[in-house]
Amino acid sequence: MITREPTIERLAIAQQLMLEPFGLSEASLAQALALIGEHRVDDADLYFQTTRHEGWSLEEGIVKSGSFSIDQGVGVRAVAGEKTAFAYSDDLSVESLLDAARTVRTIAAAGQNKRVKIARPAKVAKSRVLYAPTDPIGTLDSTQKVALLEKVEKLARAKDPRIAQVMASVGAEYDVVLVARADGTRAADVRPLVRLNVTVIAEQTVAGEVRREVGSGGGGGRFGLGYFTDAIIEEYVNHAVSAALTNLDSRAVAAGEMTVVLGPGWPGVLLHEAVGHGLEGDFNRKGSSTFAGRVGQRVAAKGVTVLDDGTLPDRRGSLNVDDEGHATQRNVLIEDGILRGYMQDSLNARLSGVKPTGNGRRESYAHLPMPRMTNTYMLAGGKTREEIIGSLKRGLYATNFGGGQVDITSGKFVFSASEAFWVENGKIQYPVKGATIIGNGPEAMTRVTMIGNDLELDTGVGVCGKEGQSVPVGVGQPTLRIERLTVGGTA
Repeated sequence: MITREPTIERLAIAQQLMLEPFGLSEASLAQALALIGEHRVDDADLYFQTTRHEGWSLEEGIVKSGSFSIDQGVGVRAVAGEKTAFAYSDDLSVESLLDAARTVRTIAAAGQNKRVKIARPAKVAKSRVLYAPTDPIGTLDSTQKVALLEKVEKLARAKDPRIAQVMASVGAEYDVVLVARADGTRAADVRPLVRLNVTVIAEQTVAGEVRREVGSGGGGGRFGLGYFTDAIIEEYVNHAVSAALTNLDSRAVAAGEMTVVLGPGWPGVLLHEAVGHGLEGDFNRKGSSTFAGRVGQRVAAKGVTVLDDGTLPDRRGSLNVDDEGHATQRNVLIEDGILRGYMQDSLNARLSGVKPTGNGRRESYAHLPMPRMTNTYMLAGGKTREEIIGSLKRGLYATNFGGGQVDITSGKFVFSASEAFWVENGKIQYPVKGATIIGNGPEAMTRVTMIGNDLELDTGVGVCGKEGQSVPVGVGQPTLRIERLTVGGTA
């Protein structure tokens, strides 16, 4: 799937948008990189980016807000040993580029004694073709975008008279990046991204008390707004309405250690937090991850295979190239319970003596790249969902999650279940409210006893935060049975 022709096409788009209008050229890039290289660095790069974003939101039957923004600029970086010098500018001009390069050179020069990286003739990086270079903002006009939101609201209200409020939003982003590295590599990507969200509030009066519950649905990916067909919209709406109505009947759950069954798809966010972050290369090089130094060792139960795969077509977390110009990869992190490797950017790969894995990501030109996940998921096993739930004597079946967080060093995580059910003797009894799931990532992975055959990826809503930077990601998993997780309850 690696090809050169589409890469050249993307480079041409990037040059037309970010170089030519501002009097920049290949010679300008080479000059800036040569300036940085005057003072002994191991690596240097220029990261150009232009981003257009449009968003619309509807509430109480009317469009409450609409937004349109454009942001563009360049980030200039030099790396010497473990030290990084960085400057950025939102002014795309020869003068600003060279000023940023001089600033970086000055910072990098202080106290460094590394080999000189000589600029080489430009060469086109290998890349992938995972999505079309579409500008999704123009795939529907303004009237059509408003009609889309109105359709969502109408459909949601028609589902049940208890739906009291509907909020819907649609967003589209057109992101173009150009990477110029000191070794002569040139890479570019044109990244469309769309997302449709629906949130409903259901109300029910019982014994004079009004109870309100929230449900949400949505999704998206790297394509145009035409993806949101009537069938897709109905799927999102059904999910939101079902969650809200289910929670109207939810009861408190008692706290304690118990067996937990996690549903497929979005519950993979627990895997993302509990295991994924701990397998990013920077935490492991520094020894701060609980997984550090454990390659080749058993870190999970047999049957547990975890991938980070940036090569899935049209997925929210996928990239043709990462933000350092490396083609994304299908990286096997854990294979049948054995730790095989970590996710790497250029800096951590070089310092660890391994190759980059296509996981160098940054929020924007104003941020430094670091090892980040793309689409992280667990492969399917051989059990049906019915078998797994049927095996549960007493425990929790969690089908959707809200927020969560993890301590990388200890591996401890905590998650709130937004949709969950109490199970006894293999039968779902009733929905529960206010359950939190607490555990330790590495330990939890060793306590996986059943893996479903129903692998699902999330619908395209994931956003990952790390060191103040947010990037779009994907998660996924099959139905899982995990022993001895702590459930915090309200009963």
